[in-house]
Amino acid sequence: MTTPAPRRPALSPAVDAAYRYCAAVSTRHAKNFSYGARLMPPAKRNALYALYAFARRVDDIGDGTLDPAVKEERLAGTRALLDRVRDKRVDEDDTDPVAVALAHATHRFPIPLGGLDELIDGVLLDVRGHAYETWDDLRHYCRCVAGAIGRLCLGVFGTAPGARGTARAAEYADTLGLALQLTNILRDIREDAANGRTYLPAEDLRAFGCASGPHLDPPPSGADFAGLVRFEVARARGLFAQGLRLLPMLDRRSGACVAAMAGTYHRLLDRIDDDPRAVLRGRIGLPGMQKAMVALRGLSGLDTRRAARAGLV
Repeated sequence: MTTPAPRRPALSPAVDAAYRYCAAVSTRHAKNFSYGARLMPPAKRNALYALYAFARRVDDIGDGTLDPAVKEERLAGTRALLDRVRDKRVDEDDTDPVAVALAHATHRFPIPLGGLDELIDGVLLDVRGHAYETWDDLRHYCRCVAGAIGRLCLGVFGTAPGARGTARAAEYADTLGLALQLTNILRDIREDAANGRTYLPAEDLRAFGCASGPHLDPPPSGADFAGLVRFEVARARGLFAQGLRLLPMLDRRSGACVAAMAGTYHRLLDRIDDDPRAVLRGRIGLPGMQKAMVALRGLSGLDTRRAARAGLV
């Protein structure tokens, strides 16, 4: 007779409530993320929600309307909270549900919390109005705000037993984060411009005659806005090609989660490539049914096999 595996102890009411709070934040603010996270088993799904809720708090400070000095103060307070989690000075009686959930998640999984420090560093660049002259400059920013998130999630996913090449898993997770962030930047050109931000490298803007910014509609005479966007789309595709090498290193559920998230953004990139000027008319998105189909393809392994046939993994 087979002895059943021991069951993991049920979550305490306080920890369960903290995770539920983080899940609500994630599903309310990050539809693309939550579609992927739902494919994970409960413990890993909860940990992903905790990471997202903390990251959302950092982003909300950076994107809010507070004075920059106040934003820096609040980001310093958020970093201090992260230090408390890192030093195991948060217990389930803490009044901050995000701290409770994140602390519990770090007890279960080897999450590299330094990635959240990098996220705070990246948001500080936004608060200080940092501009990006070259792709290398922008890549550093993208690594802070998105590559680090890829590495954090990898701490939750882990790698599959017997998977080959896992020494590069963190590198591929980082690169996939860059691909997602560059896609976000292209999608949000209009919204960012309204907030006084231009993320695309200045050298690229000049090369396509858009030196005064990519958000002008219509662009100045001689500007090749479509060419600029398609140049950045090609760069993002190259990053996806590298980052998707992560998929065979993950177990089936984790691979499905990553394939669903990446697949949604890859299809968004296709839409931008088909009509570059659409990003000037408003935010481009995918309908919920299409996101659900992407998630289903990820769970079935179709997108992983498709990437392999294309030589991406």
